Amino acid sequence: MNLWTQVDSNKRKSISFMLVFVLVVIGLGFLFSYVYNSYAILIIAVIIALVQSLVSYYSGDKIVLSMSGANEIKKVDSPELWNLVENLAITAGLPMPKVYIIQDPVPNAFATGRDPEHASIAVTTGLLQRLDKNELQGVVAHEMSHVGNYDIRLMMIVAILVSVIALISDIFIRSRWLSFGRSRDDNNGGGNIQAILMIVALVAAILAPFIAMIIQLAISRKREFLADASGALLTRYPEGLASALEKISVYSAPMQKVSSATEHLFIANPLGEGKKIKKQSYFAKLFSTHPPIEERVKALRGSIQ
Repeated sequence: MNLWTQVDSNKRKSISFMLVFVLVVIGLGFLFSYVYNSYAILIIAVIIALVQSLVSYYSGDKIVLSMSGANEIKKVDSPELWNLVENLAITAGLPMPKVYIIQDPVPNAFATGRDPEHASIAVTTGLLQRLDKNELQGVVAHEMSHVGNYDIRLMMIVAILVSVIALISDIFIRSRWLSFGRSRDDNNGGGNIQAILMIVALVAAILAPFIAMIIQLAISRKREFLADASGALLTRYPEGLASALEKISVYSAPMQKVSSATEHLFIANPLGEGKKIKKQSYFAKLFSTHPPIEERVKALRGSIQ
């Protein structure tokens, strides 16, 4: 699969994943409201989710940058990095993003923001020290591709949807045990259908957050492949990013300031687990935020053969 077909394939699959998320949210809402015969729980969930969504959408990037210990820089602070980001932004036809540096020896980078006009790119000092110019250009192009492909907005929306699903499920489970609402079997005197629906709803409430998390991880992995392909197209030199990923994979120590909530944003797993080039089992891949670097390097080098 060449770069062009990989970009097209990942875009189609990402849209499919988003549709699945929407269907899950709608299905849960319908099922829980039907079982309780009341929209009170959903109203509470929607209010909390709305507040959470607004905060995440408008301030999520600032929270992530703060959590990562990133410091904004200007051109005078790191002229080479600034010029590289600026040149790639011009090449991609994108606004100049804000540039941040994280004081951490682990080579890594990420992009965040709600759209290209409000985007930020952060790199670690370890990345600047270990990569040559072509490799650093490959990494920045990868992150710029996340911005240009609107991955930064997509992953923010997906994270919000996952939170909403978890919230609705949690409220349903808690209210069931606390008798928050009256279910249809309470109102209608019982019945096998109502009992079955209640069991189905309870199982859905337990499994939905887990399934949503799996879908989120899958989308994250697909977006990494897409950003690799788009970044290589932007620089016209796939080997730069391939070589950078190999160097990044050698350093397997975790970053100093990182959490499971932000690990999917980085170009490589910042927790230091599974970064080394090695084959992973299907089960391990299922719970990984990033595809194996071995596969990413193979895809990049295959595109220039």
